[in-house]
Amino acid sequence: MTRRIVTVAASQSAAAFDPAVYRSDFPILDRQAASGAPLAFLDNAASTQRPTQVIDAMSDCYRSYYANVHRGIHTLSEESTAAFEQARVTVAQFLNAKRPREVIFTAGATASINTVARSWGDANVAAGDVVLVTIAEHHANIVPWHQLAARTGCRVEFLPINDGFTIDDEVMVEALDRLRPKLFAFTAASNTLGTIFPVQRWTKLAHDHGATVLVDAAQAAPHQVVDVQQWNADFVAFSGHKVCGPTGIGVLYGKEALLEAMPPFLGGGGMIHDVTTTGFTCAGLPEKFEAGTPPIVEAIGLAAAVKYITEVGLDRIAAHEHALSEHAESRLREITGVQIVGPVAGAVPNQKNGIISIHLPGVHAHDVSQQLDSAGVAVRAGHHCTMPLHHFLKLSATARASFYFYNTIEEADRFVDAVIEVQSKFAPSGRKRRPRT
Repeated sequence: MTRRIVTVAASQSAAAFDPAVYRSDFPILDRQAASGAPLAFLDNAASTQRPTQVIDAMSDCYRSYYANVHRGIHTLSEESTAAFEQARVTVAQFLNAKRPREVIFTAGATASINTVARSWGDANVAAGDVVLVTIAEHHANIVPWHQLAARTGCRVEFLPINDGFTIDDEVMVEALDRLRPKLFAFTAASNTLGTIFPVQRWTKLAHDHGATVLVDAAQAAPHQVVDVQQWNADFVAFSGHKVCGPTGIGVLYGKEALLEAMPPFLGGGGMIHDVTTTGFTCAGLPEKFEAGTPPIVEAIGLAAAVKYITEVGLDRIAAHEHALSEHAESRLREITGVQIVGPVAGAVPNQKNGIISIHLPGVHAHDVSQQLDSAGVAVRAGHHCTMPLHHFLKLSATARASFYFYNTIEEADRFVDAVIEVQSKFAPSGRKRRPRT
């Protein structure tokens, strides 16, 4: 009975949001898969698609006013510089940062986290210190801290998840009390489990224990309002290509006082104030962390992207994704032998996003993905750059569907129907699907 109520409510909620209004902005969604089946793109956690508004903004720059920025005393450079710096203002507004100079353009969320590890970490972390992360982290929020440990002698400690694929506050507080970490680095939302973690609450708890806080918002920024002042995290990172923007660009937000105190990570042109034969002085924020030619056109595309999803409405995007995942998951949970790796969608409000990872015992995730592709359903298979999490769960791989605002209830049903077909074709004999009610 509970599942039936959830499914009906999810369908009604999805009907209130019409993805067809936006799908026409994404021409790639009209194509077919290699099998000839219509494409249902459900690999959005890896990378979203780009609307024509983003493509046109980048093309217009290349066609009309592209030049290198900041130092050219000519029309094209001045126009390009103005557009590039306006992109920074747009992103600062998207994050509700106090000042645009708190927004650093990087090559991606991975580069943003590495910048913190190399600059703030090398300057502030010493032997015996602790960097605390969760077991649910993407490799981008694990490997830089292992590298920091190799350089400094600090150690990396992991918070475990519970049977409900979440982390209790009590567990975190116990770890904060016992370990007294110098840094607490955690994801706002798991790219494998779909679990949404309480950023504002955890940040306050960490600060109360003297820890600096970094939040990996790569899976949050495309799907929910990110207010860095409300979160009060010290650093926040996200990627352009997951918010309908281009690849090759990401954002590092940092509190101004912290960024001012940090030494520059990369050296070269653009990040200097003065260079002599005996040394250099660095530029002020944000140029201090943007050595070399910056991602000019990518920044302009990113600005167009965050404007676009802001106009769609982050709250509406989240509600639509929740409706799709609840609908699909309620059907999947009726299939004997299909294990859903993550919290129950809709069981606790705002605890899970539009990600559904599944495991079919006896069927490798790559086979699941390949079979779904033949039905035109694009999902991700593997460890999703979360090997420690998969090891913790005693799984080698999972198949992951991830929804976005341009996906439909029909695509969610195609995904479930394709899983049913895979289960009946590959699962050990005797494993039957429970009939739908």
